[in-house]
Formats: sequence, C-alpha cells, structure tokens
Amino acid sequence: MSVAALLGAISAVGADGRRGGFSRHGFDSADMQLRAWFTEEAARRGLAVETDRNGALWAWWGEPGDDAVVTGSHLDSVPGGGAYDGPLGVAAALVAVDLLRERGFTPNRPLAVTVFPEEEGGRFGLACLGSRLMTGAVDTAAALRLSDPDGVTLADALASAGLDPAHVGRDERALSRIGVFVELHVEQGRGLVDLDAPVGVAHSILAHGRWRLRFTGEGNHAGATLMADRRDPMVPAAGLVLAARRAATAIAGSRATVGRIVPVPGGTNVIPSTVDLWLDARAGDDLRTRAVVAEIEAAARELAADEGCAVTVTEESYGDAVVFDAALREELSGVLGGVPDLPTGAGHDAGILAAHVPTAMLFVRNPTGVSHAPEEFASDADCEAGARALADVLAHLAR
Repeated sequence: MSVAALLGAISAVGADGRRGGFSRHGFDSADMQLRAWFTEEAARRGLAVETDRNGALWAWWGEPGDDAVVTGSHLDSVPGGGAYDGPLGVAAALVAVDLLRERGFTPNRPLAVTVFPEEEGGRFGLACLGSRLMTGAVDTAAALRLSDPDGVTLADALASAGLDPAHVGRDERALSRIGVFVELHVEQGRGLVDLDAPVGVAHSILAHGRWRLRFTGEGNHAGATLMADRRDPMVPAAGLVLAARRAATAIAGSRATVGRIVPVPGGTNVIPSTVDLWLDARAGDDLRTRAVVAEIEAAARELAADEGCAVTVTEESYGDAVVFDAALREELSGVLGGVPDLPTGAGHDAGILAAHVPTAMLFVRNPTGVSHAPEEFASDADCEAGARALADVLAHLAR
C-alpha cells in the first residue's frame, strides 16, 4: 500500500469544517479513531501492538526488546492543521515496513513503529506531551491536572481512553528499549524546495517555549463606561501582539507569535475583566530566546500599567535548542547519498528524546512551505521517496 493510500484512508477523520484542515487532539474522538486505524494497519502487517503507560502506541516487528530501532511520529494536529504534519511519518513508517519485507529484509535488531500522543498540545496546551511524560521532562502530577477548554483533565481523558492515570510518568522500561529513534516528518519550511531535493536530514531544532500572559482589569459595560474611566485588559493585550513582533524582529533569527487570545467573559458589548494571551517564542539558542521573552515581558508590564491593569506571566513549557547526534546524522545522510542537512524551527518528539537516546529526523519536501495550516502539502511522489529513504535508513540501522 502507498503512503498516499494510507493518508487517504484517514482523510475524513477530524476534518474541520469551520477552520479547514483537521482538528485531531489527544484522546478525543478523532484521535481515538486514528489510534484504531493505526492498530488495524499494524496488525495487517503482523506487527504486535501495545500501549505504554503514557498512551504511546508501539507496533513491533518480531519480539519487543532492548536496543531497538524505532521510527514513527504522531497522529494529532493543531486546530485546523494540515494533512501531513504527523500522519506522514506514521504512514511512511508502515510503508517502509512493507518495502523492507518486499526486499526480503529481516531485522537483526528489534524494530518498532511508534505513535506518540498529543505532540502538538492542541488539547492540553503542552507540546510533545507523550514524549515529555516518558522521559520525565514534565512533572507527572502537574501534567495530569492539565485541562482542555471544556475542563476535561488529562487524567480524565486517559481514563476515558482506558488508561490508568496512576501509571503515567517517566517510563524507564520504554526508554531502555530505544536504541535509536528516527522520525520522518513533512518539512515545515522551504529548505528542500530551494535545494530541489525531495528528502533531507534534520540538523537541529530552535530553542522554544510557550508562555501565558494574563492581563487583569475591570469588567464593565461597553456603552455605559466612559473611555477615560476604563481599565480594559484588551488594550495592553493588543499592544503586546505588536510588542512581540518588534522584540523578535530586533533579535536575529528569533520568532515570536501570539496565536491565541481568550477574553473573559467574551461578550461583544462587555469590557473584559481578564484577557489570557499565549506567546510562542523561539530562537537559535537559549540566550536569544530568553532575551526575546524578557523584552516582551517588560513591554507587557509597561502596557498593563499604562491602562491601570495588572499582568502575570507563566511559563507553560520550554525546550532548549537541540542539535541532533552528529555521527548519526552524517551516517544517515551517507546512506541516502548525501542529502541536505537542515535546521528546523518546529519542535518534535525526536527533539525531546534526543537528551536520552540517539535520534535523527528525515524531512520530506513541502512545496508550499506552509505548515500548521490546510495548505500544508507534500506530493505523492515525494511521500513515496520519503518512505523509501526511511526504509533504507531502517535497513541500515537494523541490519
């Protein structure tokens, strides 16, 4: 079966009629359908599927064991995301297994395809949640208290999916099984397009994090409150969006994005009492990322004071810059005939695992350069080229 056929089989799951694209979030209805689809496809290939204590799926070729060659990605999306971010890596991994079997290959090391849950953080707000829990990169009790916009906690969602929240947390057994992890992903940018290459190897991931800023003012009537009498938290929140743009522009290679604003109570004719705003900030290293955030935080305090409001800043997640294992990177590039070596501004489960096991990433060309949006794309030919490249890499590592 082709990568395109596998992706086509799930093209209606989680389709978002309002935003466009797909909204598939950890342990929601769409995600559970995708988990069932993966389990079925793995079973068709004779792969034995198990679910670990943090909800990751593992499909084993042969007996599970230590020093395994592991590949895979995630199936969840951002709200209104594209069709390739995550599912491409899973579908390509299944096709790579098919290709290896067609070649008559038998792995000499354990080999597994894995699916990590809630990589995008679209439901509970913490990116790479499954891999962070596995590695102990997040406090377990705090993670279980995370809630979605409807007030459902992660603990509740896990229980509804048949998982025991009491078993969630750092999983030494699962980590010890991974000898090397290779994640294939659609490129989130235009590097391969400009280099006219269908496949590349990841070099590094920018330092990045998420912060919540809460501006607190005085809720009041939109018609009865004079402009001079207002303490409107939407005013500093609006100014903060522009301040973030200025701060990131001033520091080379950095990015700052406000992608979500939630006013309370949220009425058209109501001055809000609070406005929550989420900031995503990234740069090439910890020093520059922290500098951008410090500049934005200073601007937030000044903007709030000017309007007679207060502001609190809470760091919700952070990851330092990741440079993938150089020897492994060069080895895989050599296996693939010297493909390009590219940095990325996007976070991935491979980046979380990199602090614990050798990891690498393969990118598949995205001609639009757009990701986290419906316009995200990869041609069928490039998707198949990615699966062949992944098969070559797995054969080399598991030989």
